[in-house]
Amino acid sequence: MGGAVRDLLLSRRVVEDLDVALPSGALGAARRLAGRLGGAFVALDEERGAGRVVVKTEARESQVDLTDFRDSTLEADLRARDFTVNAIAVPLGALVREGKARLVDPTGGLADLARRRLRLCGPRVLEADPLRALRGVRLAAELGFALDAEAKRAIRHVASRLPAVAPERIREEQVRLLDLPHASGGLRELDRLGLLEALIPEIAPMKSASQPKPHRFSVWEHSLKTVEAVELLLERLSALAPYGDQLAAHVAEPLGDGLARCHVLKLAALFHDIAKPQTRQVIDGQVRFIGHDVEGAALVRAIGKRLRLSGKAVDALERLVRHHLRPMHLGQVAEVTRRARYRFFRDLGDEARDLLLLALADAAAVRGDSPLDVWRGPGSQLVADLLRGWEEDRIQVAAPALVRGEDVMAAFGLPPGPEVGRLLALAREAQDLGQVTSRAEALAFLAAKRKSPLTEEAGDS
Repeated sequence: MGGAVRDLLLSRRVVEDLDVALPSGALGAARRLAGRLGGAFVALDEERGAGRVVVKTEARESQVDLTDFRDSTLEADLRARDFTVNAIAVPLGALVREGKARLVDPTGGLADLARRRLRLCGPRVLEADPLRALRGVRLAAELGFALDAEAKRAIRHVASRLPAVAPERIREEQVRLLDLPHASGGLRELDRLGLLEALIPEIAPMKSASQPKPHRFSVWEHSLKTVEAVELLLERLSALAPYGDQLAAHVAEPLGDGLARCHVLKLAALFHDIAKPQTRQVIDGQVRFIGHDVEGAALVRAIGKRLRLSGKAVDALERLVRHHLRPMHLGQVAEVTRRARYRFFRDLGDEARDLLLLALADAAAVRGDSPLDVWRGPGSQLVADLLRGWEEDRIQVAAPALVRGEDVMAAFGLPPGPEVGRLLALAREAQDLGQVTSRAEALAFLAAKRKSPLTEEAGDS
């Protein structure tokens, strides 16, 4: 029943997740099925009688959710569900015995499938579970369906109740939306219906924040267009030759709780300018947003934690927002030195390549251009040079350190503390840049640095 039947009728994909409704005893049935299939049993809601069976094979992971009827009959149970296209069932008994069975469709879901329409099963189904509002927008984006007028009115009505839903449930729907190739359309619909601002009120000031030329759009519209540009890049990574395959593997890396790098990259695109409204200043007749990268990083960390994103995802999101101006600053110098490139990769770490994709998308969204045109244009030379230097940098930093903390403390009579860490960082940089090649050279380099502290690095050029 539910999504599995819907997807089979739409011939969308091989169904791996099933929903089974029983008059009663679903928890016991789920335990028995898990034992028979050699799978794992998870109690989803013991009070309402809902259990899950998870079966993993080398090829895939499948799950079966078993629940007790929410009412006295199957038809009544279906009428209590969210959208009519999810309220179509097939009686398993008849299907197993005869190889075929009639569809049970008490709410007109088949007609709505034909019309590619999302309609509520009843007037109060969203009030019973406001998360269904978020699911409706995600389903519309996923299926290419349209929410009908009544559904949109009901979604707007319950939007303010969405923050009361368990953050983990909200996160699951957000991940499923971000996983869509064109999630930007879903984000726009969430915004139109008031759901996005209900979850992330920090975006409200972005909508009225104008930007000076060469920007053509408000901060909010620019951010949405940056998401669209990121999605075009992710769809056409092969155009970023010869780095396409490498980047495709990188953005697919999981970061926990169902999130991958590609999802976090979309979030970074949406939030990279989130602090522009509060940092807006007019200096000598010029509009400036000084410090919006730093303040934005703090904001997105708080948002990420509130939405229960994984620790890795929050760290990556914060780093991308904090450093999203870095490529632009590097592009303003006559020549990017080897040291500047080293520091870029050092400070960005695993997020370096994500940031370069974000930089292309950000540049394209200034005027609404294609990021592929930006890549093919003269302005992408810095991005290409940094992508080219990624492998060389990884090889350098993989080499064992020439000096360790005890070496530094013994050579300079220092106790454990921040100064030891600072000197180790200087020695590591000198090693990776080829300035020192032995322990003795590294210690001599540090001795010279300690005598002339003003010669230490200052800047990224």
